Amino acid sequence: MEPAAAPEADTLVAREAGGRRAGRRASSNWSGSLIVASLTGAFGSSFLYGYNLSVVNAPAVYIKKFYNETWERRYGFSVDESTLTLLWSVTVSIFAIGGLVGAIIVTPIVKFFGRKCTLLLNNVFAVTAAILMSLSQLAGSFEMLILGRIIMGVDAGISLSALPMYLSEISPKEIRGSLGQVTAIFICVGVFMGQVLGLPEIFGTESRWPFLFGVIVVPALVQVVILPFLPESPRYLLLEKHNTSKAEKAFQTFLGKDDVSQEVEEVLAESRVQRNTKLVSVLQLLRTCAVRWQVITVVVTMGCYQLCGLNAIWYYTNNIFSEAGINSETIPYVTLSTGAVETLAAVSSGLVIERLGRRPLLIGGFGLMIVFFAVLTVSLTLQNNVSWLPYLSIFCILAIIASFCIGPGGIPFVLTGEFFQQSQRPAAFMVAGTVNWLSNFAVGLLFPFIQSGLQNYCFLVFAAICFAGATYLFFVLPETKNKTLSEISHAFAKRNKVSLEMHEMNHYPEERKSSAEQESNFTSSVDNGEAKQAIV
Repeated sequence: MEPAAAPEADTLVAREAGGRRAGRRASSNWSGSLIVASLTGAFGSSFLYGYNLSVVNAPAVYIKKFYNETWERRYGFSVDESTLTLLWSVTVSIFAIGGLVGAIIVTPIVKFFGRKCTLLLNNVFAVTAAILMSLSQLAGSFEMLILGRIIMGVDAGISLSALPMYLSEISPKEIRGSLGQVTAIFICVGVFMGQVLGLPEIFGTESRWPFLFGVIVVPALVQVVILPFLPESPRYLLLEKHNTSKAEKAFQTFLGKDDVSQEVEEVLAESRVQRNTKLVSVLQLLRTCAVRWQVITVVVTMGCYQLCGLNAIWYYTNNIFSEAGINSETIPYVTLSTGAVETLAAVSSGLVIERLGRRPLLIGGFGLMIVFFAVLTVSLTLQNNVSWLPYLSIFCILAIIASFCIGPGGIPFVLTGEFFQQSQRPAAFMVAGTVNWLSNFAVGLLFPFIQSGLQNYCFLVFAAICFAGATYLFFVLPETKNKTLSEISHAFAKRNKVSLEMHEMNHYPEERKSSAEQESNFTSSVDNGEAKQAIV
C-alpha cells in the first residue's frame, strides 16, 4: 500500500505547489495602475448606480410632501392619494427607463470613443442629473426631479456596460473575476452610502434632502480628475484602433512590467482567430450559432439578477421592515445593516472568486436565496403569533442580501465580459444591459402590486425565479475561472452544435473573407508605422 500512496502524495504536493504559484502570480498581477483604474472607474460609475437605488428611500416622505405642496401651489388643491402614488412610482421606476436608454446607446459610444473615454463623457449625464434633482425643491418643480432620475438612469445604463467591459479588458485572466467583482462591490458601497447619508442626522430631513442628490457630483468629478491619467483598454487599442505602440504602453502600465510581448501576442492570436475586427451588431450576434448558448446564459443570469427580488428589497426596504414590526424611528438605522451586509458579502466574493470559481458562487447564491425566501415567507405569515419572529424576518432579509452578493450580484457582469470576443463584446453588453434594465423596471413597477395581492407570499415568486435560474445554470454554465476565450468557447461548442473550426469561422455569418486576405489587411493596418517594432 505504501508505494501506491507515494504517487498520490506527490500529486497532492504538486497541486499545492501549483496553487501557491498561481496565488503568487495572481497577487503579482495587481499593479498600482490597475487598482487605481478599477477603483476610480467604479467610484464614478457603479457606485452611482447603487447610490441612486437607495437614495430615494430615506427622504420618500419629504419628497411626497414636496410633490403635494407643489401641486397645491399650482392648482389650488391637494393632490389625491392615487395620483401621488403614481408620481412616486414613476420617480422610483423611471430610473430604469433611463438605464435602458443608456444600455441601448452604449455600443456606438464605446466603439467611437473607447471604454475609458466613454466613462469620462458619461459624467456629463451625472452632473446634469445632480444639478436638476438638487435644485428641484428650490425651483418648485417636481418635474426636474423626475427628469434628473431619467438622466441619472442613462448614466447608469452606460456605466454598467462600459465599466465591466473596461475592467475585463485591462485585467489579466488570473484576476479577471476578482477585478470584475469591483463593479458589484461599488454598487453595494453606493447603496450603503445612500442609506448613511439619508439618516436624519445628515441629509434625511425636510430641509436637507436635496443635498442627497447634489452629492452625486463628487464621484463624477473624482473620476474626471483621475481617469484621464490612466490608459485606454489595451485590447481596444490593439484590436479596434490597431495601435500597437499605445497598446504595449497600456499593458506595461496596467501589468507593471516592461516585457508584455506575451500579452500582446495573445491578443493578436485572438485577432487572427476572429479574422476581422469589425464590430458585430446585436442582430448579427443573435444569429451567430457559435455563441447562441452564451447569449442565452447572459440573458438568464441578467434576468435573474434583477428578478430574484433584491431590487424589491432595495426600493422598499422601509415598507418591508415596517411589515416585520420594526418601529418607524428605528427603521433607518436597521436599514444600514442591509448596506453593510451587502458590502461585506461582495468583498468576500471578490476575495474567493478566483479560488472557488464563478459557477459554485452563482448557483450556491441562488440556492441560499431560495431557502431564506421560504423561511421569510413563513416568518412573515406567523409573526403576529410569535413575538420573536419579526427578528427572524430581519435575519432572513440580511441573509438573502448576503446570498445575492456572494454570487448573483456581480458574476453576471463578469460572465458577459468572459463569454465573447472583442468584436462581439459591445453587442453582448447591449443585450445584457437591455435585459437588466427591463427587468429592473418591471420589478420596481410591479412589486407593490405583487405585495398587495399576495401579501406575505409575495417572496415565493422570487424564490421560484431563483430556482429556475439555479437549475438552468447547473445544467448549462461551465466554469470560466482562469480560462481563455478559446477554452470557454470550447466548453460551449457541443451545446451550440458547432465544431471548433466552425466556431472560428462562424463569428461573422454574413461577412467572410479569405484567411490570407484578412491576414494581409491586418498586417498592413498594424504595420502602418506603429507595428514596425517586432514582437518576439
